[in-house]
Amino acid sequence: MEAVIKPFKLEDVKDALTEAGITGMTVADVKGYGRQQGHSELYRGAEYVVDFLPKIKIELVVADEDVDNTIDIIINSAKTGKIGDGKIFVTPVEEVVRIRTEQRGSEAV
Repeated sequence: MEAVIKPFKLEDVKDALTEAGITGMTVADVKGYGRQQGHSELYRGAEYVVDFLPKIKIELVVADEDVDNTIDIIINSAKTGKIGDGKIFVTPVEEVVRIRTEQRGSEAV
């Protein structure tokens, strides 16, 4: 599962997921745009368009039975009600391998 959220909501999302017992995530600073279409800024008197807005991408692997709850947690903790709140993408994971122990599947998550 991947979620793209506003940067200032990261701590809220992390805290909510941790409180629910969902641990382990990868976080990356990313830039992008959707319907928001960027915005204009002034720099030294010149106006320019910022096409890509800063976002945070969170990657999580959760058991199938935890997907809906995880989605609800992310929505409730990341939502501001304004454009640009982000998106959640749910994709299947074919295999997980813990490198240190070579465990596979749900034991490796």
